[in-house]
Amino acid sequence: MNYSDLVICNNKARSQANDAKAEGNKHFGAGEYEEALSQYQIALQIASELESAEDICSACHSNRAVCFLKLGKYDETIKECSRALELNPSYVKALLRRGEAHEKLEHYDEAIADMEKAIELDPSNAQAKRSLFRLEPLAAEKKEKMKEEMLAKLKDLGNSVLGRFGMSVDNFKAVKDPNTGSYSLSFEK
Repeated sequence: MNYSDLVICNNKARSQANDAKAEGNKHFGAGEYEEALSQYQIALQIASELESAEDICSACHSNRAVCFLKLGKYDETIKECSRALELNPSYVKALLRRGEAHEKLEHYDEAIADMEKAIELDPSNAQAKRSLFRLEPLAAEKKEKMKEEMLAKLKDLGNSVLGRFGMSVDNFKAVKDPNTGSYSLSFEK
């Protein structure tokens, strides 16, 4: 096969991959997410044989991600977005979709990181700004809840040990030294 035949073959394959992607877009628009996933997969298979097809592949991975998002398959959404971002690290749509999936899974810190990266790449992105505004209080609330749960578990553990001696963690008071920031414990009956 000579060079011009190779170019023609590559162009034909690129056209087939784009056609499959366009067919996937039609199915997606009709709410036929499983069918869209299949078409995007076909496009990916064709494009994987091509040189320099990162644009098609990253778009298909991102499109597969939004299908999974619509189907409530958030872990799959994250995987597809990550693949799209490996091919195109500045793909804002993939960051937004992955951030949305992280939010659904209550992975707020990861969602915030994706939205911050999206804003870094596109400072005028209103969706990322709105998401960040919504996510930051959710992340703080989750951290506070986790801290309270951890303290309750520690208290239960302490009480189970101290209970053998007829004591409770409530018998101990921690006082913070304002000068050093350290704590001292005192026992109270």
